[in-house]
Amino acid sequence: MPPTPAAAKTERLLNLVLALLATRRPLTKGQIRRDVPQYEQSDDAAFDRMFERDKDELRDLGIPLVTEHIDTFFLDEPGYRIDRRAYALPPISFSAEEIGVLGLASQTWSASALAPKAAAALRKLAAAGVDAQAPGPGGDLAVGTSEPAFEPLRAAVMSRTEVTFGYRKAGADEVSCRRLRPWRLQAWHGRWYVTGFDVDRGEPRSFRLERVHGEVRRAGRPGAYEIPGDLDALAMIRRSADPAAGGLARVHVARGAGFDLRRRARPAEGAGTSAPPGFDTVDIEYDELERLAGELAGYGPDVIVHAPERLRDYVIALLRGAAGAHSPEGARP
Repeated sequence: MPPTPAAAKTERLLNLVLALLATRRPLTKGQIRRDVPQYEQSDDAAFDRMFERDKDELRDLGIPLVTEHIDTFFLDEPGYRIDRRAYALPPISFSAEEIGVLGLASQTWSASALAPKAAAALRKLAAAGVDAQAPGPGGDLAVGTSEPAFEPLRAAVMSRTEVTFGYRKAGADEVSCRRLRPWRLQAWHGRWYVTGFDVDRGEPRSFRLERVHGEVRRAGRPGAYEIPGDLDALAMIRRSADPAAGGLARVHVARGAGFDLRRRARPAEGAGTSAPPGFDTVDIEYDELERLAGELAGYGPDVIVHAPERLRDYVIALLRGAAGAHSPEGARP
């Protein structure tokens, strides 16, 4: 498959930079045209236009392209080169805090599909005399990327390539086909999500990677769309239509109990909620309904769920299951 216009331009600019860096003397336009394959394939007029645009492009990128006269007697033949001293990066140094952050970042990805790249980055830092090992234990910082969909979706996000995949919604048996222009991969509470524009449904959507079914396939050319500049992937995930993804719960908590719960709760707002005697009503933001239900069930009679109804039913089911498991009949083999 031929390269995209953007890829061809990038390759041409890279070849131009390499040619101008590899010479000790300024190169004439004719020499540059012979050294850069993309120029040699163009006619004279196309080459002149392309070369003028590329010179401006390099200078806009901050590359010090210098124009010099090759012959002191004939000033009509300019030559071009890149000032190596101005082009070279200065020595890079890190503060103790920055080294610590680098170490933690490498440890975070050590249990993921990106582990080889994290290890390679550490080796490069070590070769430069930087010890970026994470201070102290940090096993709970590891981010796993064991989902098969992670790597192809990461590549699609980086290249802005439309993809298709099968997706199974929570609690559903049917797998539906999704066509997505992926914008960003986001880790949230131990799970990975991809956000993007759902082409068939005509609106932004978010998908949990562990629910992606089957192979992720490319369905378009790289660079076919733009990612919104004001994208808030985390907000998209929180607004997900999946009711298990998060929300606001209103519960009654017995006075003198539920201190951990109260610490992250806030007083209930609005009328219409009357707490039983000896209870306070609070609102709690949650990320996953099942996780909150398990926590609330652990408080037993000290917590009463008012809303949402789905959460209340889930807590009741957990309590009934626990009661049945510990009853004389439930204990029988």
